[in-house]
Amino acid sequence: MSANDSPASQQPTATSDAVKDSAFLKACRREPVPHTPVWFMRQAGRSLPEYRKVREGVPMLESCMRPELITEITLQPVRRHGVDAAIYFSDIVVPLKAIGVDLDIRPGVGPVVERPVRTRADLAQLRDLAPEDVPYVTEAIGLLTRELGATPLIGFAGAPFTLASYLVEGGPSRTYENAKAMMYGDPQLWADLLDRLADITAAFLKVQIEAGASAVQLFDSWAGALSPADYRRSVLPASAKVFQAVASYGVPRIHFGVGTGELLGLMGEAGADVVGVDWRVPLDDAARRVGPGKALQGNLDPAVLFAPREAVEARTREVLDAAAGLEGHVFNLGHGVMPSTDPDVLTRLVEYVHTQTAR
Repeated sequence: MSANDSPASQQPTATSDAVKDSAFLKACRREPVPHTPVWFMRQAGRSLPEYRKVREGVPMLESCMRPELITEITLQPVRRHGVDAAIYFSDIVVPLKAIGVDLDIRPGVGPVVERPVRTRADLAQLRDLAPEDVPYVTEAIGLLTRELGATPLIGFAGAPFTLASYLVEGGPSRTYENAKAMMYGDPQLWADLLDRLADITAAFLKVQIEAGASAVQLFDSWAGALSPADYRRSVLPASAKVFQAVASYGVPRIHFGVGTGELLGLMGEAGADVVGVDWRVPLDDAARRVGPGKALQGNLDPAVLFAPREAVEARTREVLDAAAGLEGHVFNLGHGVMPSTDPDVLTRLVEYVHTQTAR
């Protein structure tokens, strides 16, 4: 039985009242909050010396498969920064590795696929993902939810388009020429690839939710490379399938991409409850593009954190002012924390947002 067929997947998950009443989940539900909640993409990572210490000598993919290590890394930014949510430590290619795709994460390069998907026969690499493929996820989330108490845990996965980009290109790309060539030249193969990835992604998110994650974020990191017409025709159906597959759980669903200013409305249309916004579009403008009925997440430029404290606070104030009229707002960066960021700056930023928005 696959995760898609599990009877448990039809039932809402049990989330403690304290977690349900957290500022983060209230903001995602567009309810009044005691303060604007804060978390940071890549908050658990190389910006923290304690992360570098526990990861020393441990390959990235291995670190994503060791429950105690996942737990420690996920908790580190919660302890240090006092953020309003934790995000499960993993990598977007973990579910692909779990189903047997021959890939590795090479330092300084990123995910590299040994046999890229270029033909219909290559789709055979992509079987369904079952809970028993990722037992470390269930174990780690069980450990985390006990440690986190009232702090929500966000599960996450890579979106079908971004996963397809890695699979077709064979690794990171700036032009996506092979992926786009398939999308334009063999639209049926492309649609079948994304549909299969949607099933794998949905199964991976279901495992996380059933283990105790109280929200999920779908990262479509490279969707900004697409025009709105191409996104609507060739990507949105697969992303929508993922969001629909986890809708019955009732947990907030966040959708984020980089350089997606022209796609914000479509990304919300795919089924997200919260739309992540990078730093290129002010939040009040983003709200107009997304339309009513969605919370927004973002969107301080990560590079601002290298400026003097006064500049960080001034730019943060601009984000908060732009968010003042939103139905719901989760403060975040417009992309991930850069590795050389001073962690003390992040701690001060959390305190500043909480203080400035206390109600």
